[in-house]
Amino acid sequence: MPQNSTLYAFLAPLFIVLCSFTSPVNAEAISAAEIIKRADRVRFPDDGFQVDVAVQSLYPDREPEVFRYRVLSKSNEDTVVMTTYPASERGRIMLMKGSDLWVFLPTVSQPVRLPLSQRLTGQVANGDLARANFAGDYTAEVIGTEDIAGAEHYVLDLLAAKPGVTYHRVKYWVNKENYHPHKAEFYTKSGRLLKLSYYDKYEELGGMIRPVRMRLVDNVKEGEESYMHYKDMVKRNLPDKIFTKSYLKKLN
Repeated sequence: MPQNSTLYAFLAPLFIVLCSFTSPVNAEAISAAEIIKRADRVRFPDDGFQVDVAVQSLYPDREPEVFRYRVLSKSNEDTVVMTTYPASERGRIMLMKGSDLWVFLPTVSQPVRLPLSQRLTGQVANGDLARANFAGDYTAEVIGTEDIAGAEHYVLDLLAAKPGVTYHRVKYWVNKENYHPHKAEFYTKSGRLLKLSYYDKYEELGGMIRPVRMRLVDNVKEGEESYMHYKDMVKRNLPDKIFTKSYLKKLN
């Protein structure tokens, strides 16, 4: 018996050390910044791409509206948004450089500076269409997890890391297994909930499974909502000259 006790005393620490090497990596160890970075990659490619976006807006007291856009983006920092429908809006082009946004109108000789937070159409703000870089615009914290339809999701609190971003604060749900965004809540600086978004349809787009529809619901005006539909995404090697104010007229 004494010999067995001595052997156990010798082997027990060794067993603990071996277990520490063979234990699976704790899934909770991933940082909040990495979670939103991976979720950004699900939404859009890291490099240059083109995608067509249709925005359908519904109202309780008037007819629906439909606008269509072609978006050219590079590294999620430089973006050009061209209006393709309706015909009366053709020639309107937005240019985003970092957090700076300008719009070119055929009837105005010089581009006009716009805030990302300004409403473009329906529930869609300029930044919803022109900028999709949560990782670059917000500092993030994991504030919990939530089971949604049998799948575990991270719940994150995103706070604006610099002035001029589209929303001051975002509450964000991201699937723990595949980093697919599920929904988001957008808040003003005073803490008022502006609107909610749902990434409610996923299909193959631009070489991987991505959200192809985003539903935005107004939290202030009951019954108003917009749908952003994405299609025909292709990767493109876009030259830097496209993303300059002097080049906007040529894009027409």
